[in-house]
Amino acid sequence: MKKEQTKVIFRKFTGDGSIIALFPELPADVHADHCLSYQHIGQHGAASIDLAHVTVPAKPAEYARLKAELEAIGHNLETVKRATAAMHAARCAKIRR
Repeated sequence: MKKEQTKVIFRKFTGDGSIIALFPELPADVHADHCLSYQHIGQHGAASIDLAHVTVPAKPAEYARLKAELEAIGHNLETVKRATAAMHAARCAKIRR
């Protein structure tokens, strides 16, 4: 049985160039205000899905190492460009379960 795909958005911080993976459908708090995120340093944590003011979309070559790290720890990823209302609804639904 194939593992369910997890949607991920890769962004690059404009200040230091570090890459962050945002999981728009995975809640990081009991109110679903924040989504789960992942970085090389710090690894899993909570993040605002709205980081547009401090990040730019990461290019595949820029996020390749982080994607490989996530896949190595068991994630089956579906890369998407932006969060949608449906993804927000899915995140909220997960906390109501």
